[in-house]
Amino acid sequence: MRALLVLMLVLAALAAGCGGGVFKEQYEYEEELYLDLDGSATLNLNASVASLVALHGVDLPTDPSARLDREKVRALFEQPGAEATVSVSRRDGRRFVHVSVDVNDVRQLSRIRSFAWSSYRFDRRDEVLEFKQIVGSPAAKRLDDVGWDGTELVAFRMHLPSEILFHNSREDIQRGNILEWQQPLAARLDGEPLELQAHIATESILYTTLLLFGATITAAAVTFGVVVWWVARRGRSADVAASPL
Repeated sequence: MRALLVLMLVLAALAAGCGGGVFKEQYEYEEELYLDLDGSATLNLNASVASLVALHGVDLPTDPSARLDREKVRALFEQPGAEATVSVSRRDGRRFVHVSVDVNDVRQLSRIRSFAWSSYRFDRRDEVLEFKQIVGSPAAKRLDDVGWDGTELVAFRMHLPSEILFHNSREDIQRGNILEWQQPLAARLDGEPLELQAHIATESILYTTLLLFGATITAAAVTFGVVVWWVARRGRSADVAASPL
């Protein structure tokens, strides 16, 4: 599954580089969670430096011309059991950071300073895996003159590994297994409550797809074998009927 997620990320990056991203909206702050059935997860953060400072109260320069220390950014996200990679970019005259964090248990994310505003639950009930994330209040540090015009959006997105049985997103399920929750940045700064819920099946989409593919191949092989046997039998019957007594 982790290799498949890496492939999906590469394809998404290629699509973005070709003139159009996977998602049409551009967010000021975005958390994108890739969850596995065993509870391990990768959380990708794409956020402007200004939004990180405003929402999490971190000490980073919001001046786009100032030098941004990547190691300092990395230190905000690395904890024992959590490895982080960092890259930077610019958009609309502002500097953005892109962070990817891997954890063995999605519930460990709340131990990381910049994700500590959320609590995570991931439990199994019978044949259902239940995920719940409550995003709490931000640091709400006031910033002036960082290029915001009031239309900025915040997004929380989940890529789930199996069939989605229930969710509380206002958006439709995207591409079969992606959920998204949006908020205006102003509402997030005000601490407007946000709760993410999703219930999923215990078998992965990949496993189910491979099982279905295998069953289809087996059925086709059996059908082909029956046809070959029937043709051969008809041939033998014809030979017997045509031979002299």
